[in-house]
Amino acid sequence: MTKNYPSNLRWEQWELIPELFPEAKPVVRPSTTTCMYPVVNAILYLLCQGCTWRALPGDFPPWSTVYGYFIRWRKDRSWLQVHDKLYQWVRVGASREPSPSEPAFDSQSVETATIICTDVGFDPGKQIHGRKGFITVDLLGLVLRILVTSPSVPERAGVKLNVHVLAGLSDER
Repeated sequence: MTKNYPSNLRWEQWELIPELFPEAKPVVRPSTTTCMYPVVNAILYLLCQGCTWRALPGDFPPWSTVYGYFIRWRKDRSWLQVHDKLYQWVRVGASREPSPSEPAFDSQSVETATIICTDVGFDPGKQIHGRKGFITVDLLGLVLRILVTSPSVPERAGVKLNVHVLAGLSDER
């Protein structure tokens, strides 16, 4: 059992989402089992604290186990399913339809450090060397999707790509 960190999910919150995560992967040592609740809490701790994987407190599962599940859930889109389910619950709780009728799109180019090389480019309109983020929100201001690209991607193309991601027509995350 882990300490009670501010980033931990309460049991009532956890009970809403455990079926969205795949079963624990088979282990080499059958006597060892991994409970998904502390794994999710470790990932939330890391995101809230901004620490490295190896700096996770010792009362969480081993960092390599947590990291392995994080990558697995990112690849199989489990995180996206959790987001979408929680998103729909919030909308229904606000007396809205589960899916929005109209999304809003925006983009912003930001400078990046010189050592970062993935999805880096130049935005000639804003004279920025870095990355561009395209965000899609509903009319309540809830985030639907965020897409990070090179800033050389024009707004029209970025919004089109974000719509494809939102509709599940693209493999982008």
